[in-house]
Amino acid sequence: MFDALRQAGFDIMVRNHAEAILSVDFPNETKELTEALLRVSIPAQELIASGGGEAKSTQRLRRELDQAGWRKHHFRIQTTLDGIPLGDGTSHEIDHIRRAPAGTLALEIEWNNKDPFFDRDLENFQRLHAQGIISAGIIVTRGSDLQATMTARIEDFLRRSGIEDEAPLTALGMKDRTARQRDFVARAMASGADFAAAFARFFVSDKFGPATTHWAKLADRIHRGVGNPCPLLLIGLPSTAISGDPLPETPSAPSLFDE
Repeated sequence: MFDALRQAGFDIMVRNHAEAILSVDFPNETKELTEALLRVSIPAQELIASGGGEAKSTQRLRRELDQAGWRKHHFRIQTTLDGIPLGDGTSHEIDHIRRAPAGTLALEIEWNNKDPFFDRDLENFQRLHAQGIISAGIIVTRGSDLQATMTARIEDFLRRSGIEDEAPLTALGMKDRTARQRDFVARAMASGADFAAAFARFFVSDKFGPATTHWAKLADRIHRGVGNPCPLLLIGLPSTAISGDPLPETPSAPSLFDE
């Protein structure tokens, strides 16, 4: 049921019979998610403007899921004895919950957090599934190809847009750079690199580095059994989710994603 995503370059991993559960009990909800993911388009300029945080397009995906019924929810589990609470209980906040007649799905988008957030998500899914609260857990993150090619995609965007210094990037909304960040770019350019190559290399390593949430870090945890035995669907966004279109020379019509 995930052929469309696989054909579009998404990384897909399923564990503990998640595909069977989703196809039989949650076909409509899975279709909602698939269609939303196939519409994801993140302009390279938004990656830079966000300073490495969650891109505006990813925020729009969250809003789109919310409108489809995948809403944030705070679970609180309290054990009682003869009606008397024992301890303070536990709580689990999930960014996207989708309720259906057959059960409940939990989904987290980890675009660019520190990679221990994967442990938190998977362990939350494990506990909620053990309590019979959710039927499956879903994580969406940066895919392997997207992670591997992000430097090249940003470098290509800068070069095609004719950007040769940080001034146009500041105008896009990029956060102020530190002295360390500026010095790295200056030293790389002094060694022969152009601005596009120097900036892209440091920006990606600094903001989307190996210790952040991406496919390899998620896959490592899955292979170690983190989250078992909860049924899991893991999705990695492909490199094609990044649009490398250069900046227009004249103002363009508003994007459909800018609603």
